[in-house]
Amino acid sequence: MVDTKGQDALATTAADRTLVLIVVVLASFLTPFDVSAVNLALPSIGSEFAMDAVTLAWVATAYLLTLAIFLVPIGRLADIHGRKRLFIYGAIVFTVASLLISRSFSSATVIAFRALQGFGASMMTGTGVAILTSVYPKGEKGKAIGISVAAVYLGLSAGPFLGGILTQYLGWRSIFYVNIPIGILIAAVSITRLKGEWAEAKGEQFDLVGSIIYGVALFTLVYGLTQVPALNSYILVIFGAAASVAFVLWEVRSRFPVLHVGLLIRNRPFAFSNLAAFINYSATFAVTLLMSIYLQSVRGFSPVVAGTILISQPLVQAVISPAAGRLSDRIEPRIVASIGMAFTTLGLAPFVFLTQSTPLLIVVASLAVLGVGFGLFSSPNTNAVMSSVESRFYGVASGTVATMRTIGQVVSLALVELIFALIIGQTAITPDSSQLFLQSSQLAFSLFTVLCFFGILASLARGKVR
Repeated sequence: MVDTKGQDALATTAADRTLVLIVVVLASFLTPFDVSAVNLALPSIGSEFAMDAVTLAWVATAYLLTLAIFLVPIGRLADIHGRKRLFIYGAIVFTVASLLISRSFSSATVIAFRALQGFGASMMTGTGVAILTSVYPKGEKGKAIGISVAAVYLGLSAGPFLGGILTQYLGWRSIFYVNIPIGILIAAVSITRLKGEWAEAKGEQFDLVGSIIYGVALFTLVYGLTQVPALNSYILVIFGAAASVAFVLWEVRSRFPVLHVGLLIRNRPFAFSNLAAFINYSATFAVTLLMSIYLQSVRGFSPVVAGTILISQPLVQAVISPAAGRLSDRIEPRIVASIGMAFTTLGLAPFVFLTQSTPLLIVVASLAVLGVGFGLFSSPNTNAVMSSVESRFYGVASGTVATMRTIGQVVSLALVELIFALIIGQTAITPDSSQLFLQSSQLAFSLFTVLCFFGILASLARGKVR
């Protein structure tokens, strides 16, 4: 059922909506910039702290896992207590965490502070799209979301290139120094200039028990996967699966659930749009990580050269996503998003045959095709999610789709970590172990290509939202 409640969306002036868009766009740029820039810095971080392949992957996983655990609860808290308030808190926590990471002195402190940074990012990510959806009218939601998604891709675009330059000339810590002034600006403008508050579920109760079960289930599942083939890994995975079932049963019975399972059960467009997002990111997020290691550790390129090559993917995304968002305001998002998923599958396929001598032209062309796929998929898919629910569920819907995206990213990394554990083991990735890495990446890309193909079917199955 679709209930946009256009009168709520039009309650602000055009100037107010523009200011909201600017602030959300800054936040939408910052968090992916950090992720993609850090991916370029991973070899340097691993070298400084002598990390093995699995531990190194946790520098990325800790951030994303924390982000995934808190996105849905944060979305619900934002609906109850105010989206602007949680957004501001997120900017502050993210900024402080960036400062702490820049002062890290061990692998443990880097991973711990990355988790704190993920918590701050969850408050910004879980509320940003909901705020946009609250203030923009029906015919402009897709455009606003498209601009926000373009900012995400601009962050992804700038991350590899600037991350490579910063890492090579100023060291990996400089990446986190860059976050600080941007985070301060977001918090300052939000506190002093944003008017009003958005809390359509004010007065309702927060499901603390459900949130705890959800967090425990997600953490044990992901951590268990990264510990394979150790015996305790299977225990953790089984426990995580049981906790997931318990979470669903609890949410069905809860009067004020943190995750409205009913939306996933009864609302087909909402359910399949979220499933499509999960599959898309499960099949694609680890691409940057794998290609960053491939270009630097296997091919021997500098961080700057590697970042320049990797920029081809998000740069194409940034160009296409605003137009795709506007297009999804005119025709069914299902059509645009499904075409995007098909392009993504085509872009992944060549990496199945990646070798030490693969021509760079094929690498760049494949990354560009992936960019086309991402650009056509993300904005229309997000528009479909937000257009399929009532306004009082905007925070939950925003948090849910961001959670599906983030869990997909975590699963993508977890699958890579699992493959690393089985093939490379507790060995640092160096030119001497390049063949083992290539075997791992070929297996990962084979799995991702098949997964993305099934994502096309999920995208087509969502039905109409208009």
